[in-house]
Amino acid sequence: MESALVVGLIIMVGLAMGETARLARLPKITGYIVAGIVLNPRLTGWIPVDFVHHTGGITDIALAFITFSVGGTLVISRLKRLGKEIISIALFEAELAFFAVIFGVFAVAYLLGFTFSGHEYAILLPLCILLGATASPTDPTAALAVAHEYRAKGDVSASIMGIAALDDALGIINYSIAIAAAGIFMGDSLSVRSAVIAPFLSVAGGIMLGAIFGWLLKSGVVLFRRETESAMIVLVFGMLATCFGVAGMLGLDELLATMAMGVVVANFCRYQEQIFHMLERYTEELIFVLFFTISAMHLNFAAFSAGVAGFVVLFVIFRAAGKFAGTIVGAAISGAPQKVRRYTAFGLLPQGGIVIGLALMIRGKPEFAPLADSFIGIVIGAAVLHELIGPVMAKLALSRSGELGAQDRR
Repeated sequence: MESALVVGLIIMVGLAMGETARLARLPKITGYIVAGIVLNPRLTGWIPVDFVHHTGGITDIALAFITFSVGGTLVISRLKRLGKEIISIALFEAELAFFAVIFGVFAVAYLLGFTFSGHEYAILLPLCILLGATASPTDPTAALAVAHEYRAKGDVSASIMGIAALDDALGIINYSIAIAAAGIFMGDSLSVRSAVIAPFLSVAGGIMLGAIFGWLLKSGVVLFRRETESAMIVLVFGMLATCFGVAGMLGLDELLATMAMGVVVANFCRYQEQIFHMLERYTEELIFVLFFTISAMHLNFAAFSAGVAGFVVLFVIFRAAGKFAGTIVGAAISGAPQKVRRYTAFGLLPQGGIVIGLALMIRGKPEFAPLADSFIGIVIGAAVLHELIGPVMAKLALSRSGELGAQDRR
C-alpha cells in the first residue's frame, strides 16, 4: 500500500473518530485511539505492519511538540499568580500518586501473583516504577468542559485548572527519572556510573541542551518576526526536531530537552504568546490526530491478558489514592479552603494524551523490550478508563463544592 494513502487514511479516520467522540461528549483523544485500534495492522490487517514500525520519526516530532507546549505553560510570573496553595497541592498530589502506584501496585501484584505475557517477577519492579511516573499527569479538559457547560466558577474549579497545568511538567520530570531508575534494574550489571552518574548526566544534560536551543529559537524568532506565520512554524518545528534529535544522539533526555526549550521561550522571548498560539491554532490538531492514532496502531493485542487488566485496575485505584491523599496534605499545609481540600482531587483523576506519549518512549529503548507491550497496554487502558469516568468525577467535584450554576444542580 502506498505510504501517502496510509497517511491519508490515518488522518481521515482519526479526524472522523475524533469528531464522533466530540459529539458523544468524550475527549477527541478517545476517538483518535479508537481510530488507531480500527487501523491496527494486528487487528484488521488494512495497513502493513512495516509501516507502523517506521513511524518513529512522526511520534518523536509529536512528542517534541507536546513537551515544548508543556514547557510553555511554566511561565514564572504565572506560577507566582497561582499562589502557594495550588503549587503545594500540585507537588504533593503528583508525587504521592507517583509513589503510591510504585509501592502499592508492586506490593499487591507480588502478593497476588499477577503476571503478564509470561514474564518473570524480575521486571515487576521496573514496570511499577514506570507506571508510577505516568500517574502524575492530569488531563484538565474533562473538568474544563464540565465547568464551561455548567458555568462553574469558584475555588475548586480554579484549583483544578491551575494544578493540572503543573501536573504535566511534574509528570515529565518524574518519567525522566523513572526511565533512568527502571533501566538500572533492566540492565545486566549495576555500577555507580549506571546507577547515579549516567542518569544525572542524561537529565541535567537534557535540560542544558534544551535551554541552549531555547535561546537559539528566541534569537531566530527575532530574525523571522517580519516573515509569514508559516515561516515561523517551519522555524519552530525545525528547531524542535533538531533539539530532540541531538538529545537522542548524545544520550540525553529528549523530553526534558524540549520541555526546557519551551520554558526558555515562554519566559524570555517577547513573542512567546504568538509562538504558542500559532502552534495551537494551526498544527495542534494535526499533530494529535497523527500521534494518538499511530500510538493505538502500535498496540500488540497479544500482550493483553487478565494480568494486564489486573494491573489497569490496580493502577487506577492507587493513583486515585495518591491524588486524594496528596491533595488533602498539600491543601492542609498551604492553608487552602476546606472545600478545596475535600473536592479538588475528584477533578484531578482524568488522564489524557501525554501519558500515552510518555509510554511510547520506551519503544526506542531495547532494555525495556520485555515489558514494553504490556506497559503500553496498561497505560492506554487506564487512560481510556480515566477519560470515561473523568467528566463524571469532575461534575461530582464541582457539584459537591457548590460551584455549578444554580439551575444545573438539580
